[in-house]
Amino acid sequence: MRDEAWVVEVGEDNAAWLAAESRTARLAREYRPMDVGEGRVRYSALALGAARELGEEEDGFLTEDAEGLRVWIGDDAFELELDESR
Repeated sequence: MRDEAWVVEVGEDNAAWLAAESRTARLAREYRPMDVGEGRVRYSALALGAARELGEEEDGFLTEDAEGLRVWIGDDAFELELDESR
């Protein structure tokens, strides 16, 4: 599981914000979401764990339920998918 990664398409502005300005962007590199271009962000297992620590009042927080794993920015939810390209 540690080598798994998840990708989410959030748009270019949100991807840049998550990777550079969110609270998790200030953590050590392995705990940060990575902007991989074209409005997409990649979360490693460690980055996913760090994002799970955010409160629901913070942009970039995650929810997981029967419908899937999502990152929230404002009132918008974006579904993460397992990165099969790795």
